[in-house]
Amino acid sequence: MDNLNEQFRCEHLFASSKNLQAIKSFRVDKRSGKGLELYLKNNAATEEISKSNRTYLVKDKVTEEIAGYFSLRTGLFTLDISTPDEDAMYSVSAIELSNFAVNSAYKDKHPEANRIGHIIFTNFIIPIVKSVGETVGVQALYIYALPEDNLISYYETLGFSRLSHEEEEFVHKHVKPHYDKGCYFMYQIL
Repeated sequence: MDNLNEQFRCEHLFASSKNLQAIKSFRVDKRSGKGLELYLKNNAATEEISKSNRTYLVKDKVTEEIAGYFSLRTGLFTLDISTPDEDAMYSVSAIELSNFAVNSAYKDKHPEANRIGHIIFTNFIIPIVKSVGETVGVQALYIYALPEDNLISYYETLGFSRLSHEEEEFVHKHVKPHYDKGCYFMYQIL
């Protein structure tokens, strides 16, 4: 794998009838990430049909193995912009990176493949988000990250930031999904 940036392609979950079978071998070894594996195997197709989430598989162009996946959906987050004289909120139009995982089974078979998550993010996620932004208003990309220091640091290297504790608490009260309980809100302005 000389040039990993050119080693992968991205396709929608329903692009091939083989994809629903292929996702059965997707694996996340880290215990805290098991929900991402279970989502792909048990919920991604249903949420595709209901149009509540759009899931993409990133595949090795040569072997057709799934290297990773991500899901995107529209969203917003609300910031408190109150002044001492007036209560006010500002809604930021955004896209949520609702799922994002690298396949541990692929990494095990291809130990030379490094920075797969970074490649997926820069070569596939950001271009899709920017393309959507050409059609409709999108100011930011956000994610609810598991509360792990190494994961938070990783997302920071991808350009995500955290809000102040008070601002994050405000976001959690107004737009945070229940299933992301305990996760940290992170965002980046586009």
